[in-house]
Amino acid sequence: MRTAIGIIGAGPAGLFLSHLLHRRGIASVVLERRDRDYCERRQRAGVVEHGVAEALRASGAGARMDRDGFVHDGIELRHGGRGHRVDFPGLTGRNVLIYAQTEIVKDLIARRLADGGEVLFEAEATAIEDIGTDRPRVRFTRGGAEEVLECDYVVACDGFHGIGRASLPADVVRTFEKVYPFSWLGILADAAPSGDELVYVHSPRGFALHSMRSERVSRHYLQVPNGTDTADWPDERIWAELEARSARPGWTLNRGPITDKGITPMRSFVTEPMRHGSLFLAGDAAHIVPPTGAKGLNLAMHDVMLLADALGQWADDGDTAGLDAYSATALRRVWRAEHFSYWMTTLLHTDPEGTEFDRRLQVAHLEHIAASEAASRHLAENYTGLPRV
Repeated sequence: MRTAIGIIGAGPAGLFLSHLLHRRGIASVVLERRDRDYCERRQRAGVVEHGVAEALRASGAGARMDRDGFVHDGIELRHGGRGHRVDFPGLTGRNVLIYAQTEIVKDLIARRLADGGEVLFEAEATAIEDIGTDRPRVRFTRGGAEEVLECDYVVACDGFHGIGRASLPADVVRTFEKVYPFSWLGILADAAPSGDELVYVHSPRGFALHSMRSERVSRHYLQVPNGTDTADWPDERIWAELEARSARPGWTLNRGPITDKGITPMRSFVTEPMRHGSLFLAGDAAHIVPPTGAKGLNLAMHDVMLLADALGQWADDGDTAGLDAYSATALRRVWRAEHFSYWMTTLLHTDPEGTEFDRRLQVAHLEHIAASEAASRHLAENYTGLPRV
């Protein structure tokens, strides 16, 4: 097979890149090792930054998002039975959307197939070869047979465990990592959301987060120790702990049948560089953030928006300046998002080895955000998404 851009991974980043390239008249092939049904069912983050939502709309892929998504004009920071609302439009002129990553994937798959795009499901990339040349190749298996995709550039959007990062030469790669001493227990419940906006809770018992997926489906998270087994958390224990951590006068936690439970480890991870030769990394293949700052999906989308512009310059007149600058440019946003995610995580979670001194510092910082417009604006600017670089 032959194409201009070989893309590994049919998550939102790989699909959006393929869609943006199609709009520029650049051919691509997306290889995805899972089947379509799996891709359209896997649960992921649901907060869409203002700029990412605008980019989806501008590309013609945002209609269902605007119809079914929830506009959020703020979040609540809660501790000690008190809440402080961070007003996004008032502080930044921007907002965010709650629209599950699963739904973005569905929209982009449908759009790519309707446009005649080549998205090959159950096609597992097994090797990326000749990345030091201008004719790289991706070997993949499909239907029990090996095939080869030849292209001008390869973009690996294949996640933390994919072959993209592993294909970079060991002598050029540097990695940076922080593993946090806690995880998230996340649930989906058939219950109306317990409020109109996201609620982030700091509690001596541990962090909690209240979110939503629709008018009838809630998404909740609890801080739990690393190594936690969901079997140790029956439904009643989960609801009781959510109520204990989140209690505030006049607030009610809506309960309902829990339909899904999962554990999410918390880590920060960055790979440098994000490009070597004709291979580019995007999304989780290059960086991981703890989900507290709602940056994972959005960082991945910004990566491929940057790549689409650079590949457009290359296709139009052979100009590779954007491609040459891709890694350095993308990493500036990545490290800003890493810091914000780290800051939100350490501010709101209870460190199992922390002291009372540490907890008092957290409370003082939360009270500072509530009292200072400048501090609230700092949070709002980062949460809603910094301008494109």
